[in-house]
Amino acid sequence: MSCTRRQIDHLRLQIPSFACVPGCHDCCGPVTASSEEMSRLPVKSDAEHDAALAELNCVHLGPQGCEVYTQRPLICRLFGTTASLPCPRGRGPETPTEPQVERQVHRLIATTRQVLV
Repeated sequence: MSCTRRQIDHLRLQIPSFACVPGCHDCCGPVTASSEEMSRLPVKSDAEHDAALAELNCVHLGPQGCEVYTQRPLICRLFGTTASLPCPRGRGPETPTEPQVERQVHRLIATTRQVLV
């Protein structure tokens, strides 16, 4: 297992989850993810990427919401759990993500090659 993979797995465990409003995808949009995170997601065609981008959506957003929720990238996991990435509907975990964990996620993002999801 790579060092980056271990770091991603470790950070995932430290980001609290919460229940989204059913059917909401207000925070879903084009994001970037590391190559390591992308390797966990289904491969989408260029046409699928283009169609999603034209709607400012994530290519993994389906009719019922996120189709890769359990494997979603770290940046997606942070949405709604920090003051800097609030849920547009006011939802969030009882205890937000610790600031040092958020900094670690942003450091990982800054130090790994990112590609458009």
